Amino acid sequence: MTQAIFINVEVDQSVAGDRNLAAKLAEVCPVDIFHAGPDGVEIVEENLDECVLCELCLRASPPGTVRVIKLYDDGAVLGAAVSGR
Repeated sequence: MTQAIFINVEVDQSVAGDRNLAAKLAEVCPVDIFHAGPDGVEIVEENLDECVLCELCLRASPPGTVRVIKLYDDGAVLGAAVSGR
């Protein structure tokens, strides 16, 4: 379980082992939330709350495979369509 207060990040198991995606995520994230490990995408948990909500990770990954969850906003997902507002 993460100790993040504001942000959590989830990577879908279908792409978690993709080393190329891991390298791309590590490259685009300005606050080093992602690490390209030997088994694919790794989340650097101590950096989660540094997220600046830039959406670069979302753009670098296949649709729906990386989720940035705003814990401070009742678990709203970054980039998700908002209805009823």
